[in-house]
Amino acid sequence: MLVAWAVAWEGHDIVASMHRSRLAGFIIDCEGEDLEGATLFWSQALGLPATGTADDDPGYRRLADGPGNLHIEVQSVDHASRVHLDVVTDDVEAEARRIEALGATRVRKVKDWIVMQAPTGQRFCIVRAKSPGSLEGANVWE
Repeated sequence: MLVAWAVAWEGHDIVASMHRSRLAGFIIDCEGEDLEGATLFWSQALGLPATGTADDDPGYRRLADGPGNLHIEVQSVDHASRVHLDVVTDDVEAEARRIEALGATRVRKVKDWIVMQAPTGQRFCIVRAKSPGSLEGANVWE
C-alpha cells in the first residue's frame, strides 16, 4: 500500500510518497530488420525459450524469465545495438526523481516509462510494475 503525506517546510507544502523499486531485468536492443533472427540467437545463447511478443508490441519479443526471475526481452531499435536494464517500480515519477537526485538525467518519456541516463553514460528505463509479484523483494524508498 502506498502512503503519501504532506510536510510543511518553510511555508511550503511538500508531498512525499513511499514507493518501491527493484531491478526488473534486461532488454537486448537489436539494430536491424531481423528481430526473429535476433530472438532465436539470444534464446539459444541464453538457454531461455522465446515466449512470444512482449506486451502486444510487435517490436519486442519476450524470453522466458532468467535466473532470479529477471525479465528478458529482445527489442528492435533504430540505434546501435546494446543491452540496457529496466528498473520496475510502483511509482515511475517518484523513482525518476530519486534517481535524478543521484545524478542521472532524464532522456525522454516513452509510453508509460522513462528513459534515463546514468552519470557514467549508460541508459536504462524506469517502468511501471504490471503485476503485484513484479515488486517482490523490492527496495522501499521514502
